[in-house]
Amino acid sequence: MSRAPRRFQRTALADAGSTSDLPLLTKDRIWSFWDFSAANIGLAIATWAFLQGGAVAYYVGAKEAVASIVIGYGISIFLVALAPCIPAIRYGIEQFVSLRSAFGTGGARAIMLALSALLAAAWAAVLAIMCGHAFANVWNALFGTDFATDSLTVKLMGLSAVVVSWVILMRGPTSIETVNKIVAPGLVVVTLVMLVLIFTQVGWSELVALPPLASDVDRHMAFMLAIELNIAGGLAWWPNVGNLARLTRSSRAAYWPNMIGLFLASVIAAVVGAFSALALGSDDPTQWMIPLGGFVLGGLALVFVGFANITSIVAQGYAALVAVRGGTGNIGRRMPWPVLGAVILIPAVVLVFFPDATYNNYGRFVSWGAIVLGPLCAIQLVDFFVLRRQRLDIRAMYDNRSGSPYHYTGGFNLVAFASMAAGALVYALLLNPVDYVPSEPFRWLTASLPSMAVAGGLYWVLSRTVSMRLGQGGFTSSSD
Repeated sequence: MSRAPRRFQRTALADAGSTSDLPLLTKDRIWSFWDFSAANIGLAIATWAFLQGGAVAYYVGAKEAVASIVIGYGISIFLVALAPCIPAIRYGIEQFVSLRSAFGTGGARAIMLALSALLAAAWAAVLAIMCGHAFANVWNALFGTDFATDSLTVKLMGLSAVVVSWVILMRGPTSIETVNKIVAPGLVVVTLVMLVLIFTQVGWSELVALPPLASDVDRHMAFMLAIELNIAGGLAWWPNVGNLARLTRSSRAAYWPNMIGLFLASVIAAVVGAFSALALGSDDPTQWMIPLGGFVLGGLALVFVGFANITSIVAQGYAALVAVRGGTGNIGRRMPWPVLGAVILIPAVVLVFFPDATYNNYGRFVSWGAIVLGPLCAIQLVDFFVLRRQRLDIRAMYDNRSGSPYHYTGGFNLVAFASMAAGALVYALLLNPVDYVPSEPFRWLTASLPSMAVAGGLYWVLSRTVSMRLGQGGFTSSSD
């Protein structure tokens, strides 16, 4: 029997190791600094970054949009690049496994299942619906049709995007690397061309004079809402980046590409999105490109961005798949990879048949994510960097027996869950995620920052006064 080529052997080994929640060996990590940068850029410059900018333009004008995007993304992506990525690369562990030191072996699994099932499916649905909008708009321009945003055509195109994403996802993480080497540079070009077209057709002086899309708004409160929207948008990366960083070969390659991709690329794309929304009077990214570039250039850009959304669904799906396979124990490990992928994406299939309800509630959607992800991120930062000084007991991560360091109370660290609940309560008091109406203190505090401060501070206090005194969490050996 002939031997397989070395490239194939390395790819097969990496795919096998990286779809397990067991620690990934250094020799099985496939991404360099630039590989991960390309993956992050492809993930960041999907139309959700343009949608983020469109949502910001609802509240503020051009200058305030730039400031709020830089401030909001700068804060949240700095924290997100630290919390899940550094434990993942240092120990080769899946990012939800790294939560077991803080939330318990059972508690981390519960969080994983909830976030993977809800957030991954919701983001996949939003991206698939955007893809449907993009192709429907091209079709409308080409044939003079008038497909509405909630038409059956948009729903079927969204469904097709989910199916294509599933097919790519079944090829493992190397498929993400391969596709993003093509998509990421193309997305950069599309974004820069849009920026040039905006300044060519509108100009800076006219752009800064344009009012936000919402009328009669309190400017200071609107600016704080824009900052909060961007903090929440940055926190939304948390469920994905750790599992992707786990595939890199060094801490440098795990951390800095987040600043190149998730921060720099997201900021540029969101700013372009905000400028486009202000110039064209629409917060829907799929409505911008043909008016900006004409049918040929704009249509090609719209088609390309529609395909780029598929790569983002694949990256989201991969992170969720690894988490679910590891968190469900033998059930997940025995389930074939294609079947597990289908299970992950089924909720997205349902949501694409409700395009307007899913697509038009972006602000509320990221707010519901931030109310959980902000406190969660703060607790993980305090646990790993402050209390444990970046030292984890890897054996304890996989030991769910009573008395093991991370078993806590029945597998759940009640201190961590109480701290997260307190942080979520603070968020809800400052910004109601149901109607997205802020309270007066929000004007000076935002919602995510106080929420994270309360959750992280309370976790530190309760861990030292309760968990350590009860001998739970293995803090003594890891924090000396």
